[in-house]
Amino acid sequence: MQHIRTADAVTVRRDDPDDVVARLEEDIIFGRLAPGARLTEDALMARYGTSRHFVRQALVEAERRGIVRREKNVGATVRIYSAEEIRQIYEVREMLTRQAALMVPLPAPQSLVDTLSELQQQYCARAELQDLRGIHETNDAFHVALFGACGNPYLVRSLQDYMNLTLPMRAKNLADREGLALSKRQHEMMIELLKGRDSWALAQLCVDHMQFSKSDYLARIANDDAGH
Repeated sequence: MQHIRTADAVTVRRDDPDDVVARLEEDIIFGRLAPGARLTEDALMARYGTSRHFVRQALVEAERRGIVRREKNVGATVRIYSAEEIRQIYEVREMLTRQAALMVPLPAPQSLVDTLSELQQQYCARAELQDLRGIHETNDAFHVALFGACGNPYLVRSLQDYMNLTLPMRAKNLADREGLALSKRQHEMMIELLKGRDSWALAQLCVDHMQFSKSDYLARIANDDAGH
């Protein structure tokens, strides 16, 4: 099992628990902390320059989001998903995504198109700067705004939960040139489809949109298993 090393840390004083959670989440979803890495409180305190209290809060929140596992007599580790778990999680996310997309009224209001166009511009700008956190945040904002137009806040909340659950599986691809280019093209296609009346085409595109990261993560798991 991998341990995080204090020598790798960038020590910045963090007295905001939400900021500690964000830093921990970022280190996990962008692969700086590998699946299975043990997360000791002392190492995290040194890594983030914060108190034990805030580290514990961060671990609780990370566990709630599904990116950290805490077990008795083992402690906290970066969560590892099996290939079967990944397929099952994506099955649910795909069903929720398709239903939300089908419920978006078409043609969409111009205000929605304008909002998504602005978010897409921000997404492309973050991509140009290779700002991984900014890419991740604007990407999620784009999809939350799109699915929010379905009119069912409970469905949107469920979708957000599954978006969070798949963060370690999909966020690393935002740093991949091919995956990022495909994501940007598909966002533009979604905006165009919102101007028309083909709900089924929009729904299928939204489902297709998540396949690159799913396939890539499954391939990485298979390669890791083959290497052991």
